[in-house]
Amino acid sequence: MANFDWHGDRSDLAGLARLDCAPESEDIDLKAVRAYRQAGVRREMAKRGIDAVILSDPINIRYATGTRNMQVFSMRNAPSRYLLMTADRSILFEFTGCLHLADGFETVDEVRPAMTASFVAAGPEIAARERRWAAEMADLVVELTGRGATLGLERLNAGTAIALNELGLNIVDAQEPVEMARAIKSAEEIKCVRASLRATEIAVAKLREAIRPGITEIALWSVLHQSVIEQNGDYCETRLINAGQRTNPWFQEAAPNIIGENELIALDTDVVGCHGYYSDFSRTFHSGPGNPSDAQRTLYRLAHEQVHHNMGVLKPGLTFREYADRAWSIPEKYYANRYYLSAHGCGLTGEYPYLYHHGDFPDAGYDGVIEPGMTICVESYVGEDGGVEGVKLEEQVLITETGIELLSRFPFEDALL
Repeated sequence: MANFDWHGDRSDLAGLARLDCAPESEDIDLKAVRAYRQAGVRREMAKRGIDAVILSDPINIRYATGTRNMQVFSMRNAPSRYLLMTADRSILFEFTGCLHLADGFETVDEVRPAMTASFVAAGPEIAARERRWAAEMADLVVELTGRGATLGLERLNAGTAIALNELGLNIVDAQEPVEMARAIKSAEEIKCVRASLRATEIAVAKLREAIRPGITEIALWSVLHQSVIEQNGDYCETRLINAGQRTNPWFQEAAPNIIGENELIALDTDVVGCHGYYSDFSRTFHSGPGNPSDAQRTLYRLAHEQVHHNMGVLKPGLTFREYADRAWSIPEKYYANRYYLSAHGCGLTGEYPYLYHHGDFPDAGYDGVIEPGMTICVESYVGEDGGVEGVKLEEQVLITETGIELLSRFPFEDALL
């Protein structure tokens, strides 16, 4: 990443300016990113007749305003910070002592202290706390939008939602408008995605260099995480790295397992990186010191074929059902251990749409249209049911007006191909 030199006296820079002028922000208009995202949420609200939303998922708050604060904590302790947004007003309720964190954000009209309505905060008084919380918010919604308003909610206690409904508000789910807004990225957003990917690729390169027989899975994973953090990424959403027999089946998180000689090592980055954008690609490595076996190469070549075949299928205007029908046909011996998705949307985290395998579409799939501006992660896991090892590969692409653009750049392993 390029070196960056602060200009002028650091003491003259406001908190937001310090964030927006970080090295990974060079040549990105973050004010335009925030404006585009907030306008997108409001547009999707209007389409559905939603007068106001209360967002407590910290990812959605960040999407709608650009503000961030203790994201992992806030996921578990909701509502401890939350956003009320109408067609023309944005009020952020921030965690105690943290109101200054929203200073300078043009996407926030007002900051107020939050009332944490969780059992941890209120104990046996939780029901009373939830009713107080709901009364305060209902009064504000009515003040801003009128009586009988339609209010969208996503990550709130059941008690708060019930109380809001009893106070005369029409409660609907806010997930749909927010997800649909998030699905289409602006050109400035894609710059953020690229910045996040480049930082994550640096981290994966360091992880790859650290591979050797005798190191543990968690030690390897820590190399990735440290590099992500020191480049101003946020966190790793999962711990998906494992070796040898622990690569089959997939979804075994990193453990103190010691990596042996000539084993496969499978990684899924799942990094919430620079600017909060998701860097989601997968690679499988070989621990050495010998050469990969024929069986290991076969698994790798099949996974590589699946990813590239399905990347070739993607194009704007294609429906989700058409994609499922044209996607790579998984050989029967590997079908039972297939990855649960063929591809998925990607933005601030994994998001809409989910693209399912042909065989799973009747039960799990839903239709829609692949559109320009979507970023899609194309997945593959190949491992025989009851087999010794498996291979995880994945690429991240942008849907353009004419096809796709590959966003992830980390190389594949020539020795396994």
